[in-house]
Amino acid sequence: MRIAALQMHAIAGDGEANLQRIAAAAVDAASAGAKLLIVPELAVTGYGAGEDALTRLASPATGDVPARLSAIAKDNKLAVVAGFAEQEGTLIYNSALFTDGIGTNAVYRKSHLYGDYERNVFRPGVPASVLVELGGIRLGMLICYDVEFPENVRRLALAGADLVVVPTALPKGSSGTFIASHMIQVRAFENQVFVAYVDHCGADDRFTYAGFSRIAAPDGMLLAEAPAEGETLLFAEIRPEDYAKSRTENTYLADLGRPA
Repeated sequence: MRIAALQMHAIAGDGEANLQRIAAAAVDAASAGAKLLIVPELAVTGYGAGEDALTRLASPATGDVPARLSAIAKDNKLAVVAGFAEQEGTLIYNSALFTDGIGTNAVYRKSHLYGDYERNVFRPGVPASVLVELGGIRLGMLICYDVEFPENVRRLALAGADLVVVPTALPKGSSGTFIASHMIQVRAFENQVFVAYVDHCGADDRFTYAGFSRIAAPDGMLLAEAPAEGETLLFAEIRPEDYAKSRTENTYLADLGRPA
């Protein structure tokens, strides 16, 4: 299965502009044969939109934003994973939506919030294994900081995920460079899964982003990577059968339950 990942320069606080950008990327991704498009954390609102705008632009899981994303998926005959601010009653979650446009929707809520900026706006989700199937591939979702806790990826791998998608808003800096350049490939290798880590680029009034979006394979190698600067639409082929040798040599999941 071919997937696409948009390293995106979102416009903070402009939901309509960001949805139009996602729609344009979906056209390009579908034209290149992709069956899945992944865009960053809070791509619909812009990560740095601020508390007032994030609250104003938040949508229920059955509301306008998921409906718009579902329509984009349906129009282009591909699935979409996109970060959005989710409203449930008086609570706001930092969430990611999977939609295939033809009836399958799933929402994952970020469980590990990063810093006071997020904690002042969002309620953390309960750590959960949200998985869907697309084209014979089992896909699990995390958001940004979640992937830095190895147990989150391991939980999805043990639940049968082939691919872990991670919309993110990684800030520019030495820590961000290390996470993107080393940790993502290690997460893929130690769990024998594909990991698609999809960041913002550029800057808004609050944050400057690291870029460095990448898609890693179960053997730890990169299938695609973006530079630090500029919007980029990445593509990769997700074929678990190509990594049977890696799974045979690196039996971490099978060995977890064996005596030391």
